[in-house]
Amino acid sequence: MCGIAGTYRWPDGKVMTDRLTDTLAHRGPDGAGRYGHPVGDGEVQLGHRRLAIIDLSETGAQPMVSDGLALTYNGELYNAPELHAELEATGVRFRGTSDTEVVLEAWRRWGTDCLPRLRGMFAFGIFDERTGDLVLVRDQLGIKPLFLLRRGGGLMFASELKALAAVTGKSLEVDHAALVASLLYYWVPDSRCAFREAEKLPPGSWLRCRPDGRVERGSFWKLKDVAAEGRDRALAGEQPDLAAIVEESTRRHLISDVPVATFLSGGLDSSYLTALAACHQPGISAYTIGFRAEDAKFEAMPDDLRYARQVAERFGVDLHEIEIAPNVLDLLPQMTYSLDEPIGDPAAINTYLICTAAREAGVKVMLSGMGADELFAGYRKHLANLLALRYQRVPRPLRRGVSGVVDRLPVATSRRGYRSVRFAKRFLSFADLPEETAFRRSYTMYDQDELLALLNPDLAGTVDDVVTEHADVYQDNDLDDFVNRMCLTDARMFLPGLNLAYTDRSSMAASTEVRVPYVDVEVVKAAFAVPGDRKIVGRQGKVVLKEAATSVLPKEIVYRPKGLFSAPLRAWMSRDLAPLVREVVNDGELVRSGLLRRDALARMVAEDAAGQRDFSKHLWHVLTLEYWYRDATSGSGQSARLTA
Repeated sequence: MCGIAGTYRWPDGKVMTDRLTDTLAHRGPDGAGRYGHPVGDGEVQLGHRRLAIIDLSETGAQPMVSDGLALTYNGELYNAPELHAELEATGVRFRGTSDTEVVLEAWRRWGTDCLPRLRGMFAFGIFDERTGDLVLVRDQLGIKPLFLLRRGGGLMFASELKALAAVTGKSLEVDHAALVASLLYYWVPDSRCAFREAEKLPPGSWLRCRPDGRVERGSFWKLKDVAAEGRDRALAGEQPDLAAIVEESTRRHLISDVPVATFLSGGLDSSYLTALAACHQPGISAYTIGFRAEDAKFEAMPDDLRYARQVAERFGVDLHEIEIAPNVLDLLPQMTYSLDEPIGDPAAINTYLICTAAREAGVKVMLSGMGADELFAGYRKHLANLLALRYQRVPRPLRRGVSGVVDRLPVATSRRGYRSVRFAKRFLSFADLPEETAFRRSYTMYDQDELLALLNPDLAGTVDDVVTEHADVYQDNDLDDFVNRMCLTDARMFLPGLNLAYTDRSSMAASTEVRVPYVDVEVVKAAFAVPGDRKIVGRQGKVVLKEAATSVLPKEIVYRPKGLFSAPLRAWMSRDLAPLVREVVNDGELVRSGLLRRDALARMVAEDAAGQRDFSKHLWHVLTLEYWYRDATSGSGQSARLTA
């Protein structure tokens, strides 16, 4: 895992690329390199920061240059051994054992046709000295990030947005549509970018820059097509052997020349991966988190630690327990900087602290259970949306009565929160809505009217655009299966926009690589070959994965209540962060610039403090957005103007 950067026909490209690469030093503390070559009336420059995982010798250093091709590469290729053997059989002579060299030689032989054959996570830039073409590529599911910026005939790219912002001297203008989207979702969708000029290369796609200024784009893998193929396989009666596919993916994700450890929350996904990993690497280390007793009690959080300990003892895992008692006032601005864009999920803090502890113990690589919930319908929202269809059959007068009673219940007192009441209020906020609207409302922060009330009125049209974009993505499929429609939307929006994004950025801030065996092309293909009625059965979600896991794990772990990889937000907001919330509401940059309305924020704070509604997640995200906005607009004069 590494940091990549570069420029193409950009003024002062050499200087700019060095600055880009320096900004990414945390992604690759084991080495640095740069390559340059003339292109027409300009030049190409490729930069690299190395986190050495496979082939620790100099034969794995980058940018890698060989016979007219130059490559700067970030990622891991899990089928590298097979491709290495295939290429070697055609006469290729490899200098080392790195997967970087496999990618370079695969490109030489097959060009863009090699891309569907790559099984892993990757983002790279490859330059051909003979044609003068630079091609940028991002993996099938958007596990690895790649940001780019075009001006005139020039292009600049990097693994992180902060690098582009830094080297352009904060001349980039904030995209308020992206900020509106982040308020709705608490993350910025992968289709948008927080700065206007910048963009994210879409998952499963490539971009080619030519010396004459032409730019071409193409895609090599589309999740929509994979889902349709899976539906056809299911209709034909094909039943994937999910246990074998997950086991094989986990085994491949253990390939490394440095120690590998796992996240172990005690939930199904991480427990299953840890058990499988321990079968291949006995004594493997795992890291888990706990919270201060008073925070866990206030939040009514389940005791995940006992399940993690049970898994560790059963499979001989070396378990490291980390208590999350952070100084959130210090961590909040630090995490906001690391996350690049306004992302309001506090799980990023957990990931950062776990990866920091692992790195201090000499571990560079971690396996995460990320992705299983999206692909196999494991979130509460999936079940809740199915239940909503049944709820809509209840007579309307009775539904109104239930809603009135629940609306009057408090979500918290001064001593503790009531999770069941929070869930009930959340459910009733979308249970009567049409399918796509209900699904959006089941996991977003506000309904459309609430978001409009929070924002400057000039952004009303932007709200419509953001909401319409969700509807377009949700409806862009050929599936007749409600559960798999939700899973497909999650895999296209929620997974790359939030979970993979914060996992990459918070782990790399600690110079640690996180691998995600469930977000593997073969696992994804299998997931969409499973009908929705095998994913959710009765009130059990993720059933098909649970059935696969019973071959390894005890049923007590497999069928335990779902845990939360989150943080005790209500406790933090009512104690540690209360003064900061007041400051941001009364005199924050978001309010002073006119982006957010003070009265709406003050109303949220009052209702949350009274225990009437739970706005802890909303207010946490406002804090992250405030810190991000302050940094993004400092010295640029943007805070004085609002442009939609």
